[in-house]
Amino acid sequence: MAEEIEMSKMEEGQSKSVASNLWSSAETVKLLQKLFAEVVGTYFVIFAGCGAVAVDKMYGSVSFPGVSVVWGLIVMVMIYSVGHISGAHFNPAVTVTFAIFRQFPFKQVPLYILSQVLGSILASGTLYLLFDVPEEAYFGTVPVGPNLRSFVLEIIISFLLMFVISGVATDNRAVGELAGIAVGMTIMLNVFIAGPVSGASMNPARSLGPAIVMRIYKGIWVYIVGPFAGTILGGFAYNLIRYTNKPLSELTKSATLLRSVRGYP
Repeated sequence: MAEEIEMSKMEEGQSKSVASNLWSSAETVKLLQKLFAEVVGTYFVIFAGCGAVAVDKMYGSVSFPGVSVVWGLIVMVMIYSVGHISGAHFNPAVTVTFAIFRQFPFKQVPLYILSQVLGSILASGTLYLLFDVPEEAYFGTVPVGPNLRSFVLEIIISFLLMFVISGVATDNRAVGELAGIAVGMTIMLNVFIAGPVSGASMNPARSLGPAIVMRIYKGIWVYIVGPFAGTILGGFAYNLIRYTNKPLSELTKSATLLRSVRGYP
């Protein structure tokens, strides 16, 4: 009986040791740092961008060009702040596209998406409580006119965003130090173009956070399907023109072309 109790204690100690080693491992700590960076980064992107929208609708002191500039600047600032930690995705569609083209591990995708949506919900909740935002000052995204028009527009601007991200962040021939500026300016341009029509989401988390907090889901599918479709197409397009040292005759073979698009050497 004493031996059984001792064995039970030993097994319990071993299980605790395994759990302790798991949570203290460098890999786990690094992943937690990445997830925290995504939560914080997404929080401030949404807080600043949606905050500018809410303040402009409530007080009229920002203006549409000001809102566009705020979106571009906050994304640029947060890329330079946490890009070296988590990659500064802040966007489930970007994360999924990176994973599809083998530039990000699939096993981390669900955790990244949860972190991004959580950051968006927290930021939206902060804005809602801080400014006591009425329904008419909704800082989320709602299609103006037909849903189809906003859907197509979201695909186009998300395509452009991912095309630029792929060029400046995944191609070692690009000047990496300029990635934040290029991505931030792309977002600013997209908001200038699509803001009055679709809200220029380009990011499912950006639209889901305000929708969940304020319970306004009109046309929400546009901002989930559109950005995913656009970013995947944008990533595919850039990978088609990515540099390769293979001759044209090799690239025209279907298997080689597929491997090249997926990012294989």
